Amino acid sequence: MLGESIKTLNTGDTVVGVVMDISPTEIKLDLGAKSTGVVTRDQITDDPNAKLADMFKIGDEVEAFVIKVSDVDGIAMLSKKRVDASKNWKNIVAAAESKETVEGRVTEAVKGGVVMSVDGVRVFVPASQTGIPKEGDLNTLVGTTQKIKIIEVREDRKRAYGSIREYRQAERKAKEEAFWSNIHEGDTYEGPVKSLTSFGAFVDLGGVDGMVHMSELSWKHIRHPSEVVKVGDVIKVFVKSFDREKKRISLGYKTEDTDPWKIFTDKYKVGDIATVKIVSLMPFGAFAEVVPGADGLIHISQIAREKVARTADVLEVGQEVDVKITDIDYEHKKISLSIRALLDDLDALEEEAAADAAAESESN
Repeated sequence: MLGESIKTLNTGDTVVGVVMDISPTEIKLDLGAKSTGVVTRDQITDDPNAKLADMFKIGDEVEAFVIKVSDVDGIAMLSKKRVDASKNWKNIVAAAESKETVEGRVTEAVKGGVVMSVDGVRVFVPASQTGIPKEGDLNTLVGTTQKIKIIEVREDRKRAYGSIREYRQAERKAKEEAFWSNIHEGDTYEGPVKSLTSFGAFVDLGGVDGMVHMSELSWKHIRHPSEVVKVGDVIKVFVKSFDREKKRISLGYKTEDTDPWKIFTDKYKVGDIATVKIVSLMPFGAFAEVVPGADGLIHISQIAREKVARTADVLEVGQEVDVKITDIDYEHKKISLSIRALLDDLDALEEEAAADAAAESESN
């Protein structure tokens, strides 16, 4: 009766055993047979970081495939992965039919593509479907977790083919549709500069690119976008206009708060004294930078007390001088500056101080 109650194991059988021992490298199962079932780590999972003690506990029931039976040792080598793969194959077939996304780990790079393990099922991803450029290194994918679309299954040979590229294209399309459904004029985005052209900069808004025209990059005249931004810079932009049908987005970068004229008028008024930098010399005077992007004119008659024949006789580009702001044309955004007026003020102050000192002396 005891002999009849003990199961006989054969290679190829599928059995259910109870976990009786757990170590870092294997688990042992009570199969109710003459042999003890052993499932090594590599026949359980492909995850190198997985801990068997976290996956099983004593008393758990585990279904496994019989790889080999040794009556001499009383050991049956089992594979849980084979059982899981058989069950999960159906899920792969279903994913191929439904076009659903599945996730797996790239286990190796082989000739013509990479191999992935998706819930224990071997899935081959051709090189053209990996998303890696033609001359790129497929080994960079090994060890990574990727989402894929199952593009073909051959049930007679239990072979499946997947595409990382199709998943990414579908994801990109979904992001684009969501983006275009929610975009509004005035919306602000923060994204990296992807490329520069002679007329502007393209910015990644999150899967969709927008363009900042060169005139929108700076309040002052620039010859090329690279004078303001470079590829990789993360900048804050806002939507000026967009065309859903043509998939075009016009972006703004400069704002009122960065307008040099506003910065100037917030800081200075007529009569104020400022330290300015000479930026150009003209026959009729010199232009000087009051704040970055806002220049004022020092007319040749306002450069010195005495008459000046040539601007270059007194001033030079790059020189810093103190001036008095004598006029601000708000309508035409023009600033009049004067060194002479400042000198006259200083003279008047000196005369006033001298007069006060003389008066005080007389009173004493």
